[in-house]
Amino acid sequence: MGIILSFLYLRGRLAVQLERWKSEFEERIRQEVLEKSRAVLKGKIGEQLAPLLPMFKHEPADARFLGSPVDYVVFDGYREGEPKRVVFVDIKTGKSAELTPLQRKLKQVIEQGKVSWETVHLGGLESG
Repeated sequence: MGIILSFLYLRGRLAVQLERWKSEFEERIRQEVLEKSRAVLKGKIGEQLAPLLPMFKHEPADARFLGSPVDYVVFDGYREGEPKRVVFVDIKTGKSAELTPLQRKLKQVIEQGKVSWETVHLGGLESG
């Protein structure tokens, strides 16, 4: 009988401790998710505002936002009507200082000059 009473008592205490632990753990997870969400949001805002900041080396009017896989394509000289070069720009904020594996590959392709122009004609699509 004593064993059964001890078991019931301990089970009740353990259930209370488990609920307390779950509550604390859930709150900690919520806080971490909020912090990460804020960091991502700040990064997205930073990416959008980057052309207005002093460390952006290009004319903001020459920059076009893509977002992925790079943040900007800059048509240097576009505003003056005299394009000189095309620059791919990725903005890094916070702890995300490294390029992703895909961005590293794209950087390598661009630096190797494997860039081309293509014009697509959509003849016959006019409505009339």
